[in-house]
Amino acid sequence: MGGIVLAVDIGGTKTVAALADGDDVILDELAAPTRGAEGPGAVIGTVLRLAARLLDRAPTARLRGVGIGTAGVVDVRTGTIVSSTDTLTDWTGTPVAALVRAGLGSRLPADAVVHVQNDVDAHAAGEFRHGAAAGADSALVIAVGTGVGAGVILDGRSLRGARHVAGEIAHVPTPGAGHLRCPCGRVGHLEAIGSGIGLYRHYLTLGGDPSETDARGIARRAAAGESQAVQAVRDSAAAVGRAIAAAATLLDPERVVITGGVPEIGEPWWSPMDAAFRSEAIDALQDLPIVAGTLGGHAPLRGAAASAWAALKGTP
Repeated sequence: MGGIVLAVDIGGTKTVAALADGDDVILDELAAPTRGAEGPGAVIGTVLRLAARLLDRAPTARLRGVGIGTAGVVDVRTGTIVSSTDTLTDWTGTPVAALVRAGLGSRLPADAVVHVQNDVDAHAAGEFRHGAAAGADSALVIAVGTGVGAGVILDGRSLRGARHVAGEIAHVPTPGAGHLRCPCGRVGHLEAIGSGIGLYRHYLTLGGDPSETDARGIARRAAAGESQAVQAVRDSAAAVGRAIAAAATLLDPERVVITGGVPEIGEPWWSPMDAAFRSEAIDALQDLPIVAGTLGGHAPLRGAAASAWAALKGTP
């Protein structure tokens, strides 16, 4: 199948757009601030401006479709945002697919597709097809960064769920997080302690230095041996490990892939995460591989591209 697709990753702070070939290889890419606080019009406008610049640089290429990964819960059938946090203002209800199709106008052929999915589902599709989960029949891909997200691949297909929230591991009730409030408004969820922001807030509850500003600083303090920072990293990582044990018991994936900025803390994070998983998981899951992602920031773009090509073939 010839031509190219436009792949888009809409994040809370940055939007990246790329052109990709039939093998999901990134040919060209551009990035810009998402402008999420300004509402859906600004977010979609950023996507369209990046798309126009990319297509102007590839005037002879045939655009076959668009694949978009975005923050929020997505109805993939309609390309509409079902629900969202306040990371992107008024994002809930936005008909992303329809707005992008209309905005691209004649640049997008009538038979082209616009496929929209959650950003972590796109990330999972990228790692499954081209990264650390390649070759597996099933995988649980977890992104641990500012927030926590997960994508589930079963029998080679993304699991969406009846209400489009399959894989929302961020909101699994998690022991050890009861003193922290999740962005969804409830207390005790994984994201409240396992995310970068959660790690930071937990550090403060342990009596950490209030002049510290983020999880990166806490990681540096942990590396220097500060006791509150070491404990915060350990507790946060262990919460992720326990949540993986719960999810793996339900899903029995062939492989777990972990990506995002928080795991980049390294062994002080990976060791307690893995220890917590092994201590909670049943015997049959003790040999479950838990590995680091390999595609980095290109994972959601390559996954969005792959999903667009699959939608063209009728197998998204």
